[in-house]
Amino acid sequence: MRYGLLVEGAPYSSQASHSALRFAAALIAKGHQLESVFFYHDGVYNAARLAAPPQDEPHLYDAWCSLHADYGTQLQVCIAAALRRGLLDAREADRHGKAGHSVEPPFELTGLGQLIDLGQTVDRLVTFAP
Repeated sequence: MRYGLLVEGAPYSSQASHSALRFAAALIAKGHQLESVFFYHDGVYNAARLAAPPQDEPHLYDAWCSLHADYGTQLQVCIAAALRRGLLDAREADRHGKAGHSVEPPFELTGLGQLIDLGQTVDRLVTFAP
């Protein structure tokens, strides 16, 4: 089966991100395909490259990047939710006159249209919310 995940919870503030990662690992281990993860609402904080959790906690940003590197899973971030929370990629930082950026590949700023497309192309879209 082909899956998509919708993550709405911020890392370290709720269990949503950690549960989504564990679910992703389980479905891949069972031979299913994970097409994309769409980060929405506070879930966009998963794409913050400057996160530096304590060493005794899982580094969720690195785990998402590994998921992309190992399985080609797309990591899509709602652009409206990200900009509202101060998360910009280099292009948006330049467009808005900001000095730096906190989102970079493999995370991609996209619109809600990609979430709709994802929901229409996968067999299951599973939501993880606080």
